[in-house]
Amino acid sequence: MIDVIIAGGGPTGMMLAAELRLHGIRTVVLERDAEPTKVVRGLGLHARSLEILDQRGLLDRFVAEGTRHPLRGFFAGISKPTPDRIDTSQPYVLGLPQPIIDRLLEEHAAELGAEIRRGTELVGLDQDDDGVTAELADGTRLRSRYLVGCDGGRSTVRKLLGVGFPGEPSRTETLLGEMELDVPLEELTKVMTEVRKTQLRFGAVPLGDGLYRVGTPADGVAADPRIPPTFDEFTAQLVAVAGTDFGAHSPRWLSRFGDATRLADRYRSGRVFLAGDAAHVHPPTGGQGLGLGIQDSFNLGWKLAAAVQGWVPADLLDTYHAERHPVAAAVLDNTRAQMELMSLEPGAQAVRRLVAELMDFDEVSRYLTEKIIATTVRYDLGSEHDLVGRRLRDTELDRGRLYDLTHAGRGLLLDRTGELSIVGWTDRVDHVVDAAPELEVSGVLMRPDGHIAWVADDSEPLAGALTRWFGAPRD
Repeated sequence: MIDVIIAGGGPTGMMLAAELRLHGIRTVVLERDAEPTKVVRGLGLHARSLEILDQRGLLDRFVAEGTRHPLRGFFAGISKPTPDRIDTSQPYVLGLPQPIIDRLLEEHAAELGAEIRRGTELVGLDQDDDGVTAELADGTRLRSRYLVGCDGGRSTVRKLLGVGFPGEPSRTETLLGEMELDVPLEELTKVMTEVRKTQLRFGAVPLGDGLYRVGTPADGVAADPRIPPTFDEFTAQLVAVAGTDFGAHSPRWLSRFGDATRLADRYRSGRVFLAGDAAHVHPPTGGQGLGLGIQDSFNLGWKLAAAVQGWVPADLLDTYHAERHPVAAAVLDNTRAQMELMSLEPGAQAVRRLVAELMDFDEVSRYLTEKIIATTVRYDLGSEHDLVGRRLRDTELDRGRLYDLTHAGRGLLLDRTGELSIVGWTDRVDHVVDAAPELEVSGVLMRPDGHIAWVADDSEPLAGALTRWFGAPRD
């Protein structure tokens, strides 16, 4: 029997596969497309996603293929100077086209031993008390202990489960594509600067050798967003919005996306889970979607591994929905707010000017920016201590960097006193005695996803926290 089947081989699915393989879980990824997509949906990664890569020793290979852009205060296209005291060791945006992100995550999952089956589509599923049966388009049936739908906004898994996906349909649509433009960069920049005074969804990013990634507002919402626009439709919209088609020709690919905003009622149905766009869709404002899915997988992976390995506490799998559903709801809200601020309506423009003024205050700029880069996410773990539930940023230890100790995806007790003990949990948790000069408390218990489960001056005893998150002690 397969331990976990993952439907969908995008960044969410590949990150989850890698997290499971860190713990030796037999994992099969089913991807409908025979070849990786060339469509560039995302353009980079924010701080929390970069921290996650750093926690698994992957950051260098991503940085090597990307471009670091200074982190500025930003919200709804409003740009401000970099706020003070951004709490991250990765204070930049890594520019990296999504096909490269997809490739690097797939390579990582494969290196760890995940089985990746391309050109394989899940069309049915059935579950019982012992596992899940997945039916494939070719009639094959696979049996697994658990199944996770990472199969996008039109998720087959979500529909088969009958999970509600309430929210709002698309009200606006954007055309996106890669093509060559026969116009001097200076002229393009001049036109684009003028158009973007009102149309923030318009833009052209040079990719080299005359090739550009071009986006422009569409004329209404397509009946079927899966059907890409024609090139004539695309160039007609360029003329309508910018007054010129910039001599566009030789398109590499064309696509469209809307601003639909939806959130799954529940992330778990028995032995089946939802992650990434299968659980939530929202406008791409702020570039949060790709990272949100990666962070779902980072939360779920170690919990599913615990279930397969047999040491899972009774309610650990339920904490996935409890922790990640509110995070997605908050992202949906901030993208809704950003879309309103980008409206051309007079009232929305008045509010936009007010928000721009407020962002001149460093605290406001930092607050809004940290929402987008996801460094202030705090899970409600039932403690009043301010640190519990937050992720622990990378910090310098006497022996080096904290994140260098987290590559294996295990729990970690960071102990400044040498007086704490994890006897009974050493097969699941590492114990590091270190002065940790930047740490404000004498002891911290980190979950495998980097979030703090216990601190030494909390009211809960360490043994209680270890049992709650890592199961019963073993001899």
